[in-house]
Amino acid sequence: MKIIIASDIHGSAYWCNRLIEAFHAEEADRLLLLGDLLYHGPRNDFPDDYSPKKVFEALNALKEKITCVRGNCDSEVDQMVLEFPIMADYALIEADGHVLFATHGHLFNADMPPMLQGGNVLLNGHFHTPQCKPMDNGAIYANCGSVALPKEGYPHSYLLYDNGVLYWKDLETGGMFDCFTL
Repeated sequence: MKIIIASDIHGSAYWCNRLIEAFHAEEADRLLLLGDLLYHGPRNDFPDDYSPKKVFEALNALKEKITCVRGNCDSEVDQMVLEFPIMADYALIEADGHVLFATHGHLFNADMPPMLQGGNVLLNGHFHTPQCKPMDNGAIYANCGSVALPKEGYPHSYLLYDNGVLYWKDLETGGMFDCFTL
């Protein structure tokens, strides 16, 4: 199973379109969105080509392929224009014998983990910085970075889950900058 995992589009039509291009190029089965889809947030500058209407139109076109969780910038008014559920705080996905706990990161993260077992994977966005590390209980923490507003010099990024391997991909170049085998 191939899953593209992405977070923090923050209303950028330009970077949303790049993500959708990557989704098609990777021939992924699912697009797992970890929140903060339409609004840029009060602490962020406007991202490139800020157009929440274009973003929700582009995402709605893929609604059958999307699983999404709520970010701290997502609200009920966003759900009114999006044609797929976005208001859950987390989603559990079974992929190739691995349990993926998908959440935005403002409620559950490496410092405030949910109850996980060894071999499970905690997926976050929120912090806008890619990261992967083992947790004390044997689970794995992986942050996909940010589609539109990366921080700390990281590229615009997403994660590709492909048969038990996580690949961090640069959304601008399509290149891989790290990988982790589960």
